[in-house]
Amino acid sequence: MFTGIVETIGVVKSIDISGGNRVIWIESNISAELRIDQSVNHSGVCLTVEEVLSDSHRVTAIQETLSKTNLRHWKIGDLINLERSLKPDARLDGHLVQGHADATATCTAKKETEGSWEYEFSIAKKFAELVIEKGSVCLNGISLTTFDVKKKTFKIAVIPYTYEHTNIKAVHKGEIVNIEFDIIGKYVLRRLSLKR
Repeated sequence: MFTGIVETIGVVKSIDISGGNRVIWIESNISAELRIDQSVNHSGVCLTVEEVLSDSHRVTAIQETLSKTNLRHWKIGDLINLERSLKPDARLDGHLVQGHADATATCTAKKETEGSWEYEFSIAKKFAELVIEKGSVCLNGISLTTFDVKKKTFKIAVIPYTYEHTNIKAVHKGEIVNIEFDIIGKYVLRRLSLKR
């Protein structure tokens, strides 16, 4: 379980294809502190640490993960948001995040608004019920608040600190991000669907 509060940014150092999987080495300032079998949120996707060498760690993304996330588009040099799992006694500064990206969203607009940044994203229509005005979404592992919610689009505002300390600054119009919808909303919709 995570909070959507990014701890640091890592950099993709290498990507190897192994059957239908991708084996990825990430360099970061927390890699040396990680341990094998630890779960770490990588830009919205929970991946298991398989090996640690100095300032880098290795993870593997399987076909199921690649088909539903933007990991299939990662390339060497890409910036990756990293967050270690939530401790039981820690403050929940963002919202409850599983690191199980539901899908991807596409950036349809980005503009600076007097020191902050405003983004618009589009999603598949089937996910529209999971986004509400002033609700929470997790984009690339970042807990964000939605506004101006339409049938297939929504907006988020990014403060300067978040812009500088996450990979949201590298997201521009036309780019794809990982999205995880609020877990409570998903349970509510599941419950309602069983009553139909």
